[in-house]
Amino acid sequence: MRSHRCGEVSESLLGQEVGLCGWVHRRRDHGGVIFIDLRDREGLVQVVFDPDYQEPFKLAETVRSEYVIRVTGKVRSRPEGTENPNLRSGKVEVLATSLEILNRSETPPFPIEGDIEVNEEMRLRYRYIDLRRPVMQQRMRLRRDITRFLRNFLDHHGFYEIETPFLTKATPEGARDYLVPSRTHPHSFFALPQSPQLYKQLLMISGMDRYYQVVRCFRDEDLRADRQPEFTQLDIETSFMNEDQIMTLMEAMIRDLFRETLSEELPDPFPRMTYAEAMRRFASDKPDLRIPLELVDIADLMTGVEFKVFAGPAADPEGRVVALKVPGGGDISRKDIDDLTRFVGIYGAKGLAYVKVNDLGAGLEGLQSPILKFMPEATIRDILERTEARTGDLIFFGADKACIVNESMGALRVKLGQDRGLVEAGWRPLWVTDFPMFEWDEKSSRWVALHHPFTAPNCSEEALKQNPGQALSRAYDMVLNGTEIGGGSVRIHRTEMQQTVFNLLGIGDEEAQQKFGFLLNALRYGCPPHGGLAFGLDRLVMLMSGASSIREVMAFPKTQSAWCPLIDAPAQVNDAQLHELGIRLRKNPAAEGGNAPSA
Repeated sequence: MRSHRCGEVSESLLGQEVGLCGWVHRRRDHGGVIFIDLRDREGLVQVVFDPDYQEPFKLAETVRSEYVIRVTGKVRSRPEGTENPNLRSGKVEVLATSLEILNRSETPPFPIEGDIEVNEEMRLRYRYIDLRRPVMQQRMRLRRDITRFLRNFLDHHGFYEIETPFLTKATPEGARDYLVPSRTHPHSFFALPQSPQLYKQLLMISGMDRYYQVVRCFRDEDLRADRQPEFTQLDIETSFMNEDQIMTLMEAMIRDLFRETLSEELPDPFPRMTYAEAMRRFASDKPDLRIPLELVDIADLMTGVEFKVFAGPAADPEGRVVALKVPGGGDISRKDIDDLTRFVGIYGAKGLAYVKVNDLGAGLEGLQSPILKFMPEATIRDILERTEARTGDLIFFGADKACIVNESMGALRVKLGQDRGLVEAGWRPLWVTDFPMFEWDEKSSRWVALHHPFTAPNCSEEALKQNPGQALSRAYDMVLNGTEIGGGSVRIHRTEMQQTVFNLLGIGDEEAQQKFGFLLNALRYGCPPHGGLAFGLDRLVMLMSGASSIREVMAFPKTQSAWCPLIDAPAQVNDAQLHELGIRLRKNPAAEGGNAPSA
């Protein structure tokens, strides 16, 4: 039906006849001559309808926006002064000699062009319209380019693309699973995979050596801007490579990706930072290095003061006291400080103490703060010296359990950086390494894996048993501009170590055999040392496209409540289907009819 796509029409086709198909982006009637901007996924081209060609001209008068049409015509240069440098086809136009209306369109529920704000639920309900917008087509094209490059890179470096099952087994760790009832095995359920983790380890035991997969994963968890119930990751696993070798290869892939698709040069090599340093300086294991603000520990300065708000956490082994200097922050108003106090309260902070440095040379008289009267003058001087405060600065303080201080002050650092225009331009990648192997869960009174229970420790089995709280893992995360885009580790490849980790996590031998017996058995048959990682493809595309949410780079995402307005899913099913699966739902008295479950 067509010889070229609209965005492909250029000066190289001058004088040639072309056949084009697409959507009417815009129609303009200029006193006897009709112009139509014809659009397809590759771009726009201007089509001219002249009265000399009566039949197509007459038909063009009936055409409206979003009609699907086919045009035949000759490519010619645009009149001087009418070129559009923003279009690939901007120096040419097509003089139509024939026109066929392939399908008409009702008026779309929202404009295809322009910057008009449209409710997101409306956009998702009419996603097929939303995806016609040039910005969305550009994002989908970038996603295609990114995925293609990553596949080519891995193919070139000897990786096999291997598919793993979607119907698998529920896991006891991590987010909640999506369960799928089995008709052929009554009272049993499959689980949709949160990741192909165990399958890719089995592939290494199988001798596949290097594996990758662009794979859909599923997690039934609370959502936010960078989370979806179903998402895509680039899953990778290798044998006979240590963490340094894996990290070097993966950062080369990302560096080449940015150079190829965005013409951006990333550092070579990427900087590396331990988890402990990241938490100390930025209160985050995925710090945004574009923001120059850093936390400073001051607990040692507070152990002897009478101000219990600071002295208590300073004396608590699980506490933390920090200062965050905001250069030039003296112009922050009391109202803004109150707003920031409410902001940190979201993360559990009980308040937000501060000191304004109005005149450093004037000593205490040059400072402004409600907490100064509770603190010795020598302590105040030490704080100013340690934070390297200057006239016009503002210092915020955080004091509480370390987890609360890290959550609240880490979030405050990012908010201040964004609100005050301190975020530097460019790309700041980072490897974060040496994560703790475990963290203690107060609610369940047990150790939990900081990553997953198949991550190898960097110590011996005996040392791990003796002091699990001090053990570090062989894990590594790739962070870009404050977003984790990939995470992985060297895996446990010996049965005894895997059983030890399961035991420390409160998974007894019987439970381990029931849930992971296939893995424990496989490890006994010559499992090679192996490791890998997974990149969040949606997050990566979101960052590279400048989008604000992964929903903006997915063709058919869900809302933040995991609902699809387009097809109205999830939905109820009839009783016959439930009966076939051996499922009976308790009726909700508030629901009328159907099979709505009770809350």
